[in-house]
Amino acid sequence: MAEPPELRLMRYFVAVADELHLGRAAARLHISQPSLSVQIRKLEHQLGARLLERDSRHVTLTRAGMVFREEAERLLTGAERLAARTREAAFNGGNGSLIVGFQANAAAELTPKILAAFQTRFPRVQVEMRSYDFADPYVGLANGSTDVAFVRPPVLVQDWLSIETLFVEPRVLVMSEYCHLAGRSRVSVQDVVGEPFVGRRAPEYWRDFWLAAESRGPYTVRLGAEVGSVDECFEAILADRGVAFTQASTQRFYDRPGLAFVPVEDLPPSPLAIAWRNDLDAGPVHQFVETARMLAALDLVPSATPATADPAAIAR
Repeated sequence: MAEPPELRLMRYFVAVADELHLGRAAARLHISQPSLSVQIRKLEHQLGARLLERDSRHVTLTRAGMVFREEAERLLTGAERLAARTREAAFNGGNGSLIVGFQANAAAELTPKILAAFQTRFPRVQVEMRSYDFADPYVGLANGSTDVAFVRPPVLVQDWLSIETLFVEPRVLVMSEYCHLAGRSRVSVQDVVGEPFVGRRAPEYWRDFWLAAESRGPYTVRLGAEVGSVDECFEAILADRGVAFTQASTQRFYDRPGLAFVPVEDLPPSPLAIAWRNDLDAGPVHQFVETARMLAALDLVPSATPATADPAAIAR
């Protein structure tokens, strides 16, 4: 008997079936389009059936593809329910676990306060903090490797995603202390449109937000380097490969000799949000979100302001 396909390949196919476009499906899955095409061909070979009809402009499901999509969605839902009910049972028995995803400095000064308050309320839940690089704006939620996450919108709207802003903070320009802009008290986006920038190796919509692409008018971005993490970004800046926009709290957590941080006066702020999957009913997740919401209302992050906007406004 042939081995059944992996859940990962099922997820890939369902994304393609939803989008009927390999490029959009690849962006949704945070993988490259060529890699997605290879995985779909692998799935078809494994099943011995053509699932998609493809030409240069269209993707359609074959009859076999329609059947596979229906069964794959049922299996994926069952797998998610299995994981959720197992976690719920463990939590109700007093031995739950929670994986919290984050990037860079997470929720800044709020992070340890949230963790401490949660552990005080639920001391028998084991909490693991898991770090992610710039390539994944969903911080592990999309593939289920985290239960809840601190994210930096914008993120693409997904049916399974719930997201709530905790606070917003200004963005600043970070550069080498030898940069001609380092002595300024403030800069505008127009002041820096001619500068080379260090871009984040991430989905285009997220990379463009941090490059302030929509605020540059007719000016295109000059990329001096592309990086996958905050540390790589600062190394590139210190090597005079460019400047970068970042959230204001980054200076407090990552400042190092040779860097300069200057406020940007005409750039929309950066939201920090708590995000979780709404298709998994896990008790520890809801308790963690509630704890984060309560702590954020106390306004404990310097230079930040509490969230007042509709959460949908920070997603794209």
